[in-house]
Amino acid sequence: MAVSIRLRRTGTTRRPTYRVVVADSRSPRDGRFIEIIGHYNPLTNPPTVKIDRARAQAWIAKGAQPSNTVKRLMHNAKEGA
Repeated sequence: MAVSIRLRRTGTTRRPTYRVVVADSRSPRDGRFIEIIGHYNPLTNPPTVKIDRARAQAWIAKGAQPSNTVKRLMHNAKEGA
């Protein structure tokens, strides 16, 4: 099973928020997931990013592939900290 770390869109029309989830890569964007490991809100100034780094690293060690957007969010959050 190919596992990915990606964003799951929540919120209302034109007011998106996202959950960072671990999901089977074959499942749809807002479909079934394995675990929620964080959230991202692009509407706040500056955007709010909260990712459980320990859980993300554990999943990456097990072979999960983060999406390009999640990679960028994790990198930017690390620089800001």
